[in-house]
Amino acid sequence: MRALLLLLMLALGSANAQSIRGVVTNGRTAEAGVWVIAETEDLPTKFAKIVVTDDYGRFLIPELPKASYRVWVRGYGLVDSKKVKARPGDRLRLKANVAPNQGSAAQYYPSLYWYSMLRIPEKGEFPIGKAASQQQWLDAVKSNGCVGCHAMGTAATRTVPQALGHFKSSQEAWARRITSGQAMTSMVNVLGRTDPDRMLAQFAEWTDRVAAGEIPAERPPRPQGAERNVVITLWDWSNPRAYLHDEISTDKRNPTLNAYGKLYGATEESTDLLPVLDPRSHVATEMEHPVRDPETPSSKDDPMAPSPYWGAKPIWDSHTSTHNPMLDERGRLWYTARVRPPQNPDFCRKGSSHPSAQVFPLERANRHLSMYDPQSGKFTLISTCFSTHHLVFAEDANNTLWTSAGGAANPVLGWLNRKVYEETGDEERAQGWTPFILDTNGNGRRDDWVEPGEPLNPAKDQRVVTGLYSVAVNPVDGTVWGTSRSFPGYVVRVNPGPDPAHTALTEIYEPPLPGYGPRGGDIDREGVFWTSLSSGHLASFDRRKCKGPLNGPSATGAHCPEGWALYPFPGPQFKGVLDQGSVESSYYTWVDQFDTVGLGRNVPIATGNLNEGLLALVDGKFIVLRVPYPLGYYAKWLDGRIDDAKKGWKGRGLWSTVATRAPFHLEGGKGTRPKVVRFQLRPSPLAD
Repeated sequence: MRALLLLLMLALGSANAQSIRGVVTNGRTAEAGVWVIAETEDLPTKFAKIVVTDDYGRFLIPELPKASYRVWVRGYGLVDSKKVKARPGDRLRLKANVAPNQGSAAQYYPSLYWYSMLRIPEKGEFPIGKAASQQQWLDAVKSNGCVGCHAMGTAATRTVPQALGHFKSSQEAWARRITSGQAMTSMVNVLGRTDPDRMLAQFAEWTDRVAAGEIPAERPPRPQGAERNVVITLWDWSNPRAYLHDEISTDKRNPTLNAYGKLYGATEESTDLLPVLDPRSHVATEMEHPVRDPETPSSKDDPMAPSPYWGAKPIWDSHTSTHNPMLDERGRLWYTARVRPPQNPDFCRKGSSHPSAQVFPLERANRHLSMYDPQSGKFTLISTCFSTHHLVFAEDANNTLWTSAGGAANPVLGWLNRKVYEETGDEERAQGWTPFILDTNGNGRRDDWVEPGEPLNPAKDQRVVTGLYSVAVNPVDGTVWGTSRSFPGYVVRVNPGPDPAHTALTEIYEPPLPGYGPRGGDIDREGVFWTSLSSGHLASFDRRKCKGPLNGPSATGAHCPEGWALYPFPGPQFKGVLDQGSVESSYYTWVDQFDTVGLGRNVPIATGNLNEGLLALVDGKFIVLRVPYPLGYYAKWLDGRIDDAKKGWKGRGLWSTVATRAPFHLEGGKGTRPKVVRFQLRPSPLAD
């Protein structure tokens, strides 16, 4: 054995001053496909780097800043090894700890495997309460419900905290649990979409079985192939009471912008303090986002019951509810942000001369726009008549900023003509919005319409309420795409036309079963739209494959099943669910249009919110880029940046942030801070 170790160490070559190299064995054989984690608190913010061992148990942790590190081994079938001290330049022999039993090994499984133990009512039992079908029930317990804010199946969610109190039954404990903290209303509303008593009993039975020692029936595989080439870097940012929605590192249209530059985060309902990370100096700071009006509502006033983690005092106090950041071509930072109370000014409302208000007046908007200029350090606040949620810049002469509104009940699509705004500073003149109008009379233009729910009129079009959640611009033709989170949900295409307030026409496309429940989505350079489905699929929709009419009285959603392709996410299915799919409840899909990580152009990458990683679809197969530490990685978005194409893999990477609403659910518990996470892909596990 010593001779084998010596040969393996010699095969690694000499260690340089920026890497830690070594080999992992269990005392008898090499441990392939396990993670080696190096972490330090010597830098301005907590820092960690993670790699995977090769077939012979060898590892190389590259590009480490000078510091003293704790290094240990984690892997499936193991429990954590002893942490050893090391510095860049060291070569290590690490001893893996084989798990003494399956229960111990299962504590390191991704939450997906634990959540798969949840029993789902069988199809024949429906309708149950307000859920007409098993699919509607699943939509509520997955990414369009419970998993839309935090993962289910983590150690914190598969157990009931003792600090919650003492109850007659686990069902009573769950009824109290979902009222904890300022997310109470959201959690209660999710149960209200089903049968609350049955749903609470379902969760109680799950946690009772976990408490009795039951473990997942399936075991996760260790990383294979390209999955062993990943290098994961983590930085702490923000604060333990805050949560992140997402981050931005570059301009989506030009991923070389802001090379090696700072990253910016959005903190939604938690705080007005926006986190900033400089990955070169490892410095994490915060800046305060302002509001126009001191009467702007605050999440501090949201109803709540005491939290078992934080007690009766509210921990969120955001006025701005910053949701989605984007960098423009000048490196300025744009947010969807609340800047005033929701009641709209007169120019948005009925009787106004504003062109969009004359078509469809708006009374309220719950979130608006802001722009931060890093050069001047100043915010510009923009009051919009339409509500905003996600945003994206078009590749047109006006650099038009298109926004989604969030929920399916929002009636319009809004935009800001940036050229007009930057030339005049006139927010009223620069903004516009349009209702969603289907060309149901089939004449190719927009006409007067009938309202939602009214019978079709062969002489008119039809208005639908299908507000966008995600938003993307097709680089081929400039059409605006997104998802509608109604059930079974739609992919939505809007052709703005020359005068969007008056000419925009909408098309909606419903995914065919077993697919349902679109959430986040993005488009590739060929015009194919990709979306995460609550059914446990990554789906593509290619409008070019549609065989029938795309307008007219039959083009109301279910008219192009041939345009869809469904790819089941990795991982097991729920007990009692026979449909194809996975427990995976992916929040968002982002398309790597420019090969920012090395997997190729136009690769769709979904957030694996229960796989605790990113899920890249390459040639029809998923590559799982898993984050093994801290347990509970959960992203709501990602982007890719090319810092220096000449430096190969070292100059490329994907960026995300840990975006659970409950960072205290992560490994480490209360006091754990959100993380910035960078994914890089080497040509081999030992590339330096």
